[in-house]
Amino acid sequence: QVQLVESGGGLVQPGGSLRLSCAASGFTFSSYRMNWYRQAPGKERELVADITSNGGITKYADSVKGRFTISRDNAKKTVYLQMNSLQPEDTAVYYCCAPYVGSTGSWGQGTQVTVSS
Repeated sequence: QVQLVESGGGLVQPGGSLRLSCAASGFTFSSYRMNWYRQAPGKERELVADITSNGGITKYADSVKGRFTISRDNAKKTVYLQMNSLQPEDTAVYYCCAPYVGSTGSWGQGTQVTVSS
């Protein structure tokens, strides 16, 4: 059974940092690219960051480029999202996704990130 479990969300002040983690199980983690998405209230789900199976290539949405870093530890079956210089517009539920696992991809339950003073 495929499972993706996110953690690390919370409330942070503007300019602060958070690191999200996503622990994977039930599939060969090291063989699959991984994504982080986010969805703000009233908005569509947005692809934030992408990382290849070996971590060699990463891509980012323009809105987070230079502030967010995606990484992975295949030995720990975990993907991370380091978020720096957070702004109120980064407030959203953040989801971990394995886009090629399962017929329609596999998703975590999401973790709330709120940026507010």
